[in-house]
Amino acid sequence: MSELTHFDETGASRMVDVSAKAITARRALAEAVVEMQPATLELIRDRKHAKGDVFEVARLAGIQAAKMTSQLIPLCHVLPLDGAAVRFEVLDATRLRIETEVKVTAKTGVEMEALTAASVAALTVYDMCKAVDREMTIASVRLLEKEGGRSGHFIRPT
Repeated sequence: MSELTHFDETGASRMVDVSAKAITARRALAEAVVEMQPATLELIRDRKHAKGDVFEVARLAGIQAAKMTSQLIPLCHVLPLDGAAVRFEVLDATRLRIETEVKVTAKTGVEMEALTAASVAALTVYDMCKAVDREMTIASVRLLEKEGGRSGHFIRPT
């Protein structure tokens, strides 16, 4: 494992200096899975929830979260995102998959932005549906793929 870059030689926290890095196109893909009762997922899928369209509110929350990541994670760089997308997939009767994709042309990657987008979109689903299903679980949030930059292309093994 490589050294932790957010600490200097004395152990003090620091923002990584990316000034010597090249500007390149970078992309990250992340996902979150929300587990719920079948009736809850049916409400979401059929867009019949009393609070409104859960997909669209969660999509906007995820995009906004990607844009605000540096305000939430202390040592993340402020990035001028080129794009952010949030997609939904019903996996089965009880699981909703949220996939996020974030792109930037910059000196550092967008993994944290994609992960933050997936997390906040999942939390938004939970928030909108908690009145009908208190047992929902955000089962996983994980990086699926990243490309661009010095560390190369990463694809999570299946």
